[in-house]
Amino acid sequence: MRSSKFLIATVKETPADAEVISHQLMLRAGMIRKVAAGVYNWLPMGLRTLKKVEKVVREEMDRTGSQEVLLPAVQPAELWQQSGRWEMYGGELLRLQDRHDRDFCFGPTHEEVITTLIGNEIRSYKQLPASFYQIQTKFRDERRPRFGVMRAREFLMKDAYSFHRDQESLQESYDQMFTAYSTVFTRLGLHFRPVEADTGSIGGSGSHEFHVLAQSGEDAIATCDKHDYAANVELAVAAQIGGERAAPSEQLSKQDTPGQKTIAAICDYLKAPVEKTIKTLLVKGAEVDAVALVLRGDHELNELKAEKHPLVAAPLQWLDEDEVMQAVGCGVGSIGTVNIPIPVIADRSAANISDFICGANEDDVHYTGVNWGRDCPEPESFDLRSVKQGDLCSRAGDVDLGEQGDEDRLKIMRGIEVGHIFQLGTKYSEPLNANYLDQNGKATTMIMGTYGIGISRIVAAAIEQNYDDRGIIWPTNMAPFELVITPIGYHKSELIKRTCDRLYAAFSDLGIEVLLDDRNERPGIMFADADLIGIPHRLVVGEKSLANGKLEYKERSADEAKEFDAEDVVDLLAARITAAR
Repeated sequence: MRSSKFLIATVKETPADAEVISHQLMLRAGMIRKVAAGVYNWLPMGLRTLKKVEKVVREEMDRTGSQEVLLPAVQPAELWQQSGRWEMYGGELLRLQDRHDRDFCFGPTHEEVITTLIGNEIRSYKQLPASFYQIQTKFRDERRPRFGVMRAREFLMKDAYSFHRDQESLQESYDQMFTAYSTVFTRLGLHFRPVEADTGSIGGSGSHEFHVLAQSGEDAIATCDKHDYAANVELAVAAQIGGERAAPSEQLSKQDTPGQKTIAAICDYLKAPVEKTIKTLLVKGAEVDAVALVLRGDHELNELKAEKHPLVAAPLQWLDEDEVMQAVGCGVGSIGTVNIPIPVIADRSAANISDFICGANEDDVHYTGVNWGRDCPEPESFDLRSVKQGDLCSRAGDVDLGEQGDEDRLKIMRGIEVGHIFQLGTKYSEPLNANYLDQNGKATTMIMGTYGIGISRIVAAAIEQNYDDRGIIWPTNMAPFELVITPIGYHKSELIKRTCDRLYAAFSDLGIEVLLDDRNERPGIMFADADLIGIPHRLVVGEKSLANGKLEYKERSADEAKEFDAEDVVDLLAARITAAR
């Protein structure tokens, strides 16, 4: 491709509304342009990269034996009502009506459509297992779209669906997809981690997310390399430190704590370590008005874990100030476990401490020396808290306090979710009547899996991992062009023009995706554009170097340029580029 025939829409200034580096660089490199909040045009430069990602994903999906289909973007409400998601999905579902006032939605995902399709087409157990995928535009009406295409409302996604006779077959396909996803992200040159994850609005029994590791990531993930453990903090579990709870050594004592409402304030006022405090949080119950959730003072409630408890209403709902006063007779900062008149669920760590400090269910009053079983009933123990940096990995085994090493502890990293796989079971096939006839001719419900990759999000995530102060540094398999030829004096020197045209033809004939920058621009502008766009390899053709039989070569990620013999440069660079694919 010649630059004079290609839309190079680079800009020097960083747009004011671009918060993260990928959004800034995609706008500056002329890859995307905003149409509306969370909706973008993809310019030719951006589309080339998007197609590169799409190509790798399609190749790996085909390798699993999945069949490509194309499903409608606009879906009838009846299917979503039948699955129960029409109301459950919430405001992110873009609802619309046709001229006959019939309800539709713009699909954020396609479980309902594919389940109905396959339920009508597959009749016999002999046709299972079967997997299908598509690469198509989705729309989720995000409340706050941000970060460019990383959290857009309209986006390109690969979604796949598998259908099975039994759980064993589903597990085989799930493991196969896990491997395929890992291969996709490896081929694209990304530093990633698969992590155990919550199933969220998709539902089902088990799932894994695939995260590109980057400081700008919205998700926190807990990892332990020694024990090969990684999980989203929404799901991650820390090990319970071994040993029995210490016996009481203090007497229960009531202390005036005027104006002390927070854990930090209480610790400072009573000169106590935070590990000896507990906090009691009130939420709405599934069958009662209020439930008390108890955590150690230095731990934070994990709402997803809490709402999995059968006594807790889901989604989790906090009591307001009036409801707290009605339930326990005090304000939020003074709630405690002694004589509390509602059910109590304690996090495992909170249930394992003795002689602790808690509110007295009286404003401006706290108890010290509180002990479970003596001063308040033994609580139900449940994993309620979010893990934090330095917690012991749950796979470290039974380790007593003080015996674990740093390698046994969790690290909290930031990640950008680019893929998610789910074991759905019969969540959709049962309500949508996706059945097959088994060996005995009996109608049996299919078991399903679903597997998604954010094609457009991968582009942004790759930039978050690969950039410098000059622009993008693309992994070779994602770069819009593999090589740029930059002439010095293309429109002034017949020798330069002839040499560049010859090189351009030679590289093109070898299947190298080459951009010949034949614009009538200053060298500095051409160099800056090539670096901003992130083309991995640059070949500079100038009269001085040609006179010595040399050409200047620079890899995008290198600090210094090199000189190659002009007669060898095509073979050398072709071999280097091909090897990096």
